[in-house]
Amino acid sequence: MMSVDSRLAWQCRRGMLELDLLLRGFLDNGYEQLDASGRDAFERLLKTQDQTLFEYFMQNKLPKERELIDVIEQIRHAAQT
Repeated sequence: MMSVDSRLAWQCRRGMLELDLLLRGFLDNGYEQLDASGRDAFERLLKTQDQTLFEYFMQNKLPKERELIDVIEQIRHAAQT
């Protein structure tokens, strides 16, 4: 059985290199700081189609759920540091 970390790492693998880098970088350097609801939101975000994720991260579009917006903002911030 896969551990949570390896399962999430596998789900971070995307068809777009930009998404791979953002999601895997956050998993390695930001995920541990999330609380339980943030971790749940991150896992829900990973179920989103690549094109929609790309739009979220390029700020062309945002989801309706506040928790997802918060995680997207944290991922963007982590990518800038």
